[in-house]
Amino acid sequence: MTSYTTVPFRHGLLSISAAAVAWGVGGAVAALLMRTSGLGPVAVSCWRFGVAALCLALLPSGAPRASGPAAASGGKRGAAGLTGLGLAVSQCAYFGSVQCAGLGLGTLITIGAGPVLTSLGAHRLLGERLTGRAAAAVALALGGLALLVASPAAGPRPALGIALAVVAGAGQSGLTLWARGGGSARASTGAFTTGLLCLLPFAALQGVLPSTGQPALTGGALLFLGTVPTLLAYRWYFSGLTAVPGTTASVLVLLEPATAAVIGVLFLGEPVTAGLLAGSVLLLAAIAALARA
Repeated sequence: MTSYTTVPFRHGLLSISAAAVAWGVGGAVAALLMRTSGLGPVAVSCWRFGVAALCLALLPSGAPRASGPAAASGGKRGAAGLTGLGLAVSQCAYFGSVQCAGLGLGTLITIGAGPVLTSLGAHRLLGERLTGRAAAAVALALGGLALLVASPAAGPRPALGIALAVVAGAGQSGLTLWARGGGSARASTGAFTTGLLCLLPFAALQGVLPSTGQPALTGGALLFLGTVPTLLAYRWYFSGLTAVPGTTASVLVLLEPATAAVIGVLFLGEPVTAGLLAGSVLLLAAIAALARA
């Protein structure tokens, strides 16, 4: 018989897995967009947050509520500000790593720090128990990432790309631990608006408007980035974190680099190697071990 607590846990697994796949596809779309539209990583992040905030503002559920104490309202604004700042730093650094080191390597390094940072942080700060199965999954995941990172970089400045990817991974782990620790991290209009405002001055220097002869393709790509891998994916992710431990979530998110690596090879001309194949198998084995739990 299925218990009451099993249902939300399985739903959380599916939600986080769906978010990870959406992020992997979003990274590929962003990489293609930066190649064809003349937009840089900061500008792409600005458009991403702007579209997400606008979509939420147009929804009835996105309208602000007048009820509730002023202190609670101020707390929500503060939480939205911190969430938006974290999203701005992690996403902008991630897109920068993709541009400098290639989609596969940039995504892999970004996510690679997740299992270690999140599992240690969850154990030390949140008191979450690191089970043998979870530890084995982390070990498999790190082995897979080591093989994947050993693959040649496809970008022009791999060292800078790796540094930006580490920053992005640390930001994502921080958001995960905050949400698991009872923080109010969620995909809200305020969070996306804060992210937009944080990045807009830098995007203005880089160039906010695309310089392309394919406005329909560029507009469709920006709309997709703002809705699926931003608005929907972060809602799925934060929802899943209410039921899934931080270590488990950090390993499930490894579906993102696996998705990005496959897309990079199939559609963006990035090289395929034996390490890429073996690393992807180990990542999927780690996820399968968690799913069996």
